[in-house]
Amino acid sequence: MSEVNKPEVISNYRIHDKDTGSCEVQVALLTARIAHLTDHLREHKKDAHSRRGLIQMTNRRRKLLNYLKKHELKKYEELIQKLGLRR
Repeated sequence: MSEVNKPEVISNYRIHDKDTGSCEVQVALLTARIAHLTDHLREHKKDAHSRRGLIQMTNRRRKLLNYLKKHELKKYEELIQKLGLRR
């Protein structure tokens, strides 16, 4: 992904028509942003500020995934498989 297409990601992972903030949508958006920032950091190895932001995003995604795993295991497993994450 060269840029994060937010409306497309939201439409793919939303639960209902007006859903923009559920755990699934938040994790999907963070995953897209993490992938974009990872590509940036491959080219700009000394960009410490962006690296710090990447670490913050991965921690936020991990916390959301832990919450989802604790409360709705089936949705968690489906999301992990759909996003291609290895947890």
